[in-house]
Amino acid sequence: MKTRVLEAWLRWAACAALAFGLWQARAASEEAQEPIDFKRARELMQRIRSGEKLTDDEKRYVERARTELSKTNGRDPAQGKEGAPAAKTSTGMKPLTELGTEQYKSEDGGLYGGGKNDPPEALQAAIKKELGQIVPLDAEGKPSKEGKIVFVSISMSNATMEFSAFKANADKDPDKSPLLTIVDCAQSGQAMAQWAPPDAKTWSNAEERLKSAGVTPMQVQAAWVKLANVRPTGELAEHGRKLEDDTVKVLNNAKKRYPNLRLTYLSSRIYGGYATTVLNPEPYAYEGAFAARWLIQDQQKGKAELNWDPAKGEVKAPLTLWGPYLWADGLTARKDDGLVWKQEDVVADGTHPSNSGRQKVSDLLLKFFKTNPLAKTWFAKP
Repeated sequence: MKTRVLEAWLRWAACAALAFGLWQARAASEEAQEPIDFKRARELMQRIRSGEKLTDDEKRYVERARTELSKTNGRDPAQGKEGAPAAKTSTGMKPLTELGTEQYKSEDGGLYGGGKNDPPEALQAAIKKELGQIVPLDAEGKPSKEGKIVFVSISMSNATMEFSAFKANADKDPDKSPLLTIVDCAQSGQAMAQWAPPDAKTWSNAEERLKSAGVTPMQVQAAWVKLANVRPTGELAEHGRKLEDDTVKVLNNAKKRYPNLRLTYLSSRIYGGYATTVLNPEPYAYEGAFAARWLIQDQQKGKAELNWDPAKGEVKAPLTLWGPYLWADGLTARKDDGLVWKQEDVVADGTHPSNSGRQKVSDLLLKFFKTNPLAKTWFAKP
């Protein structure tokens, strides 16, 4: 009797398992056929970046979205062909260095505003004061003839691709100071918004890179920060101010982690007119320069979060100035140096630099730090 009951129970359990399996398969099939809501997917991805845990269903949804995006080079398929930017060899916009007193969306030209590309006198005086305090430091941050001056990069994938090429070229340049150690701390996929949290993984990754280079956070005295955010939206007043705010937080974090960081050189993006995705196309690539300029201007106006001067209260940021300006309008040559951006200077997505594009940025960086009087004192040989 017990044997028959057991056999009947086993048959029932097998049927139930089969039915449940068929139901799971059908549910998975129906889920796979359901179009991805990329707005929802982006919200879920943002929750992941914020450290929030997702349910198993939400995790599967994110993976489906990522799979779909990989098939379309990062473009939301729901947007259709119209959702992808059209590659163009020129936008008709003038480089910020050439805009002069003309206006773009109520903003005048010049890296420092007012059509001027050189720092105002007060800023130059402040920079020279900081330059005079950049000396070789030992591992504990104390001046030492046997110490090091450490120069780091902070930004995203484009920056690490470009800065790593720059480091390779600079390290073999006979004019580079033997006291200088260059460390590429920029990281793929990690734009300003991802560096903004004080406990972001980017900072511990950067510390590991410093350790691998045989230097310490106490020896970091100069940094290059390339401003950009992933998938910006809206008008300049919206995405530009967000980019500035995120970068202010990045500089606050950097000053806390690198207390001897004195000068930060800012750059905006290269030309984005060839972009085939919404990662950071035009006009966002061009407009990022205004966020850099606003930040420098706000620091000069005395914004508390950007205070660099101990005589004015708690120091919360390094002094900021422009590094090399990288944007040119596609095939339209810049007036000062003839810089152009060809389609061959970027890879298939039109956003990340190819080998030739990396070399162009490397050359601009090397020329700037070797020759600019507001940088060469610590970068080049005495």
